Amino acid sequence: MTTTAGSTPAAGAPLGPYAGTARLDARRRSLELDALSGGGAVDLLVIGGGVTGAGVALDAASRGLRTVLVESRDLAFGTSRWSSKLVHGGLRYLASGRIGVARESAVERGVLMTATAPHLVRALPQLVPLLPELLSPAQAALVRVGFHAGDALRFGARTPGAVLPRMRRVDAARARRLAPALKAQGLRGALVAHDGQLVDDARLVVALARTAAQYGATVLTRVRAEEVTGGSARLTDTLTGQSLTLAAHAVVNATGVWAGEVDPSIRLRPSRGTHLILDAAALGHPVAALTVPVPGSTSRFVFALPQQLGRVAVGLTDEDAPGPIPDEPVPTDAEIDFLLDTVNGALQTALTRADVRGAFAGLRPLIDTGGGSTADISRRHAVLESPSGVITVVGGKLTTYRRMAEDAVDTAVRLRGLPARTCWTARLPLVGAPAHRDSRPVPAATPASLAARYGGESREVLAVGEALVPAAADRIAEGIDVTRAEIAYAVTREGALDASDVLDRRTRIGLVAEDAERTRAAVEEIVAECRKAQGGAA
Repeated sequence: MTTTAGSTPAAGAPLGPYAGTARLDARRRSLELDALSGGGAVDLLVIGGGVTGAGVALDAASRGLRTVLVESRDLAFGTSRWSSKLVHGGLRYLASGRIGVARESAVERGVLMTATAPHLVRALPQLVPLLPELLSPAQAALVRVGFHAGDALRFGARTPGAVLPRMRRVDAARARRLAPALKAQGLRGALVAHDGQLVDDARLVVALARTAAQYGATVLTRVRAEEVTGGSARLTDTLTGQSLTLAAHAVVNATGVWAGEVDPSIRLRPSRGTHLILDAAALGHPVAALTVPVPGSTSRFVFALPQQLGRVAVGLTDEDAPGPIPDEPVPTDAEIDFLLDTVNGALQTALTRADVRGAFAGLRPLIDTGGGSTADISRRHAVLESPSGVITVVGGKLTTYRRMAEDAVDTAVRLRGLPARTCWTARLPLVGAPAHRDSRPVPAATPASLAARYGGESREVLAVGEALVPAAADRIAEGIDVTRAEIAYAVTREGALDASDVLDRRTRIGLVAEDAERTRAAVEEIVAECRKAQGGAA
């Protein structure tokens, strides 16, 4: 049934047993869609369920604004799940003279690691091998200066050394313990600095969305926004085809590379970043990110990054990606060869395509500034108001999502006179963070991988799983350290609506197609059982 929301301030309020909870599930989705159909304008409509949109929703809801977030697919469906999972301190931007961006990155990294999501971010050693064929003495000196500058950024951001250790030089034996696949011949040791690394980028997005829901935001996936203006949008439930027109005092477009489809006045120049997925065993199970200079460049590197699920991601590229925006960008053969060739320059035994278990590519939503390489385009974000009144936030990067969200909500408050409190997300812990009100001590018997992904929610994950599925603490399949309980939790607490949501965005099993296929039947069975327990709500 098609309806039009009125002007009474009822929409967007949390409902019944969900009030004040971070629980996202099919039943809540159904109830909140019905509530929106019943009429009522909201303060802020956010379009886009990536890290920026989820950050905007949390910022607005925590300030007391009646907030609705809609995402046409699933949380973290786009660029937010295709990153390197690094929480950068801004060193690369400092090297190119972008001091403001570098400082902002360092500050936001510190916020994530000490206040908002310390359970999801760890200090990752970044190791630059001192191999004569990779680095001349002058280049090594330049890297050393850069790493010391990174230490200065950390100090300026007031991030403790206990959280991010200082730069140091290690000998060849220590370098090969950190990155066992390194060449031995000619190795003079390595320079080691530290940066932040997310256990999973999509998990950060889900945590943001769930925390926003706990503060009263309505979070709706599989809901498409059309006919968007500065004061309303046509919302269609893609599962049922039903639609409504929602009035909002402000509308924020946070759709990333799709921003121009919502607001035609926006001009972007997407850049494709590609990563390869390998078994960690292929590189000797490294504990540091091997950092290999790109030949001919003084500021670009290829990384071999340890990941969850026993994998290593090798990336990344920075290539122009003109044309229509695909749902899932595809790496090119040239990019795959470039990554392998570059990283092989530092390895004792060369990697081949046979070692590649999977690959993915993401599109950076860079603001079009004209000609030149996409690698030279600023990563600074912008908040723009279109002629229709839509407020669009574009550019930026994952690390600075919180600042982007703050600026977007500040703009909406200023332009529309919204009655909002001051932003306080820099000290607002996300679900699972040690300081979050619902967090509990992690039981000693909890699998380490589960604890790394859920932090203070680990006890609840296991309890929910034990109540819904048999053998909840068992792995979903041999060799994949994801428990059956996590599948149940994804459906009943994290808003996953089908097996693809679970495989591709809640657990990341889907990064390797072979793993996805051998776990799909078991995942589908658990999803069906959990949906049945929920009454089959759409």
